[in-house]
Amino acid sequence: MSIQHLDAGARMSQATIHAGTVYTAGQVASDASADAAGQTRQILAAIDALLERAGTSREHLLSATIWVADMADFDAMNSAWDAWVTPGRPPVRACVEARLAKPEWKVEIMVTAALPE
Repeated sequence: MSIQHLDAGARMSQATIHAGTVYTAGQVASDASADAAGQTRQILAAIDALLERAGTSREHLLSATIWVADMADFDAMNSAWDAWVTPGRPPVRACVEARLAKPEWKVEIMVTAALPE
């Protein structure tokens, strides 16, 4: 059984690859001064980069978990998400309101994707 870790740190990896599946850690914005839509766009760009390094892409998403610090930002997050997700191939998804690790973060997203065959 082979397990590959991308950007493994002392506490966690940014992505783990096993049995044809890529699991990402929760991603947050690098510029937390942005609004919820801006933070979501940053996060989705980071996810694109992680998936590419792992050998897959958003076209192969299986699932997404989204945490929003305030549901008042739900529509703004969704505007960025809807522009990003592959038409006709959206993953299963859950979105909940939660207090994030830093108060300036508005959105955190974690995805799972298949490796192309």
